[in-house]
Amino acid sequence: MNFIILLLPLLAIFLMFRSQKKRQAQMQSMQTALQPGSGVRTIGGMYALVKAVNDETVELEVAPGVVAHYTKGAIAAVLEPLEYDAIINGRPAEDESTEDVEAIEDADEKPLSLSKDEAKADAEAPESK
Repeated sequence: MNFIILLLPLLAIFLMFRSQKKRQAQMQSMQTALQPGSGVRTIGGMYALVKAVNDETVELEVAPGVVAHYTKGAIAAVLEPLEYDAIINGRPAEDESTEDVEAIEDADEKPLSLSKDEAKADAEAPESK
């Protein structure tokens, strides 16, 4: 009976080390699979595109034209292209084309103007439709 009581903690420790080793191997394989153009999520929850992969760092484009350097350990997940697009744009890439056509058809036919004189004339004139 005493032997079993001593054996259980050792078994628990063995299982914890084994699962930790699996997670480390999975993280290592993910970090080696990083490629430019991949969408990623950092451990801080920020979504970005991989621009370049160096020995120990990754260059991430966090906004258009803004590149930041992160350690490879800061990458929590590499996302599939459709998943990244859905998160960033709020919808899958296939739905974009039909919504864009509908938005163009619903748009007002009068072009926008940046001229102050035309804007005043439009504001003073009553709308008739």
